[in-house]
Amino acid sequence: QVQLVESGGGLVQAGGSLRLSCAASGRAFSTYAMGWFRQPPGKEREFVARINWNSVNTYYTDSVKGRFIISRDNGKNTVFLQMNSLKPEDTAVYYCAAGSRLGSSSLEYTYWGQGTQVTVSS
Repeated sequence: QVQLVESGGGLVQAGGSLRLSCAASGRAFSTYAMGWFRQPPGKEREFVARINWNSVNTYYTDSVKGRFIISRDNGKNTVFLQMNSLKPEDTAVYYCAAGSRLGSSSLEYTYWGQGTQVTVSS
């Protein structure tokens, strides 16, 4: 069992930056693949970024490539999402997730946080 708690969301102007954190408790965090997903207002949840257990493998959805960076610190049981050059269309509730398989589908992740709101004003 893994519990995930996101933090770092907030209101930011377009072009600004935010760093999301996801703190994990429970066993074997370092063995899990981690992902970030988001749900824009009125839309379905969508994949943002993923990272494998040892940070060798990362992958991003096209709309955030070159702007967002996913990273993890297994010693601190935390995964991060550095978001730069934010746009109004990045406005969403952001969720972190943990799973035993590295993938881009929400179905591949077993554990989910409660989400943190990110709002980007124009």
